[in-house]
Amino acid sequence: MRKLTIAGIALATALTAGCATTDQGALDEANATASSAEMTADKAMNTANSAASSARAAQKTADQALAAAKAAQKAADEANERAKRMLDRASMK
Repeated sequence: MRKLTIAGIALATALTAGCATTDQGALDEANATASSAEMTADKAMNTANSAASSARAAQKTADQALAAAKAAQKAADEANERAKRMLDRASMK
């Protein structure tokens, strides 16, 4: 009877150790997966920040180009107005 009790305790201990090992393996795998997901999220955030920075730079360049185009349009309008006045004066002579 005593040997049977010891064998039962040994069996219960072995089963418990097996479960603990399995649980630890599952925890290790879950931690590795969570760590990988966190690294992926960090990379995605860095990529998004880089894209936002590039978009801001592109917007600044576009704003500068628009300002230059407006200045060129104004200069062209003024030149056209001067040319029109010159033609009007020439036609009066």
